[in-house]
Amino acid sequence: MLEQCEGSHAVALAVAMSRPEVICAYPISPQTHIVEGLGEMVKSGALADCEFINVESEFAALSVAIGASAAGARAYTATASQGLLFMAEAVYNASGLGLPIVMTVANRAIGAPINIWNDHTDSMSMRDAGWIQMFAETNQEALDLHIQAFRIAEELSLPVMVCMDGFILTHAYERIDVPEQTQVDRYLPPYEPRQVLDPNAPVTIGAMVGPEAFTEVRYLAHAKQLQALDLMPRIAGEFRQLFGRDSGGLIKPYRLEDAETIVIALGSVLGTIKDTVDEMREEGIKIGVLGITSFRPFPISAIRDATATAKRIVVVEKCFAVGIGGIVSRDVRSAVRNRPQTVLSVVAGLGGRAITKASLHKMLLDAMADKLELLTFLDLDWGIVNRVLDREKKQRRSGPVAEGILRDIGTVASRIS
Repeated sequence: MLEQCEGSHAVALAVAMSRPEVICAYPISPQTHIVEGLGEMVKSGALADCEFINVESEFAALSVAIGASAAGARAYTATASQGLLFMAEAVYNASGLGLPIVMTVANRAIGAPINIWNDHTDSMSMRDAGWIQMFAETNQEALDLHIQAFRIAEELSLPVMVCMDGFILTHAYERIDVPEQTQVDRYLPPYEPRQVLDPNAPVTIGAMVGPEAFTEVRYLAHAKQLQALDLMPRIAGEFRQLFGRDSGGLIKPYRLEDAETIVIALGSVLGTIKDTVDEMREEGIKIGVLGITSFRPFPISAIRDATATAKRIVVVEKCFAVGIGGIVSRDVRSAVRNRPQTVLSVVAGLGGRAITKASLHKMLLDAMADKLELLTFLDLDWGIVNRVLDREKKQRRSGPVAEGILRDIGTVASRIS
């Protein structure tokens, strides 16, 4: 059934149709509309046999999900930005315990300085925590990935993070193909936990493990991620057969035939990149796009195969590791190791800055002309940067960087000389 709705509402519908038994969340923008919608469904009875638990913090939200999942319930939560950081200890616990919790991360920048707009710093900070991480390009895909996430999580007994760009997707209204409950029920069977706390068969979950076995425990977490590389395409194939559309899997190739330059990215920016590439194709430029849906596990073989004939790879990423550079590009380099391909990292869209076709077009032409550094910050204002650096050289007490920049650009009344 086609419905014009907000991305958050689409996700709430997908989660509800997946029949969770426990939902626990603490509101933080831009995730709030998702859990508000689910709370209303539980209160009205539209989502039956589900307990919605109000908690006092994000750490408590995931802790409740851990307890519910360990007790054998299908559990869901959602968060964003600082909320994800606040639950960091529980994030590692959920994966270490092998609990199939599904969590939406409405991607948002991390402060300080405070910023409520979109980039990928939050989920990237948890990239090595042992969760499967899937990134949605559109609101339709966000809906679809949540339904698939419960299948993946429960078959592997691993938690899954579905990442969608805050505000860009969560608050955008699009036409969504909402499936029927009967379709979802056919695709997602009732939850049968691989492990559960049962008084009649007592076990310890989260036991102390010393040096004699900790390496093996950690390796098995890695092995489960590798299993996901085979499972996720199969789950996506079954979804396509039942629902009639492609969503999920590991990667999304676009116009890669004869492409000499391939642009790699995650999330909603792929739409703008595809539009830019379409225009460049009309100019006779051999260029294509490779979207990554599964960031963890990272699909090394799939990316290596998809980029085999390219001369250069440009990775557009909404996050970077301070002091070293691109995060996604580093993983891409590992996928294409021992090849003569140049892998360029372009950091863009931090804190919600617009990524325009004009900027992408110019940047890609520069990349093809070998004018880009290995690490580039798209649309960086060097005037602002150099002014701050110069001030710090001249003044010991130069003040907070963010405050100084706001004064320089006239966002606040006074100025630093």
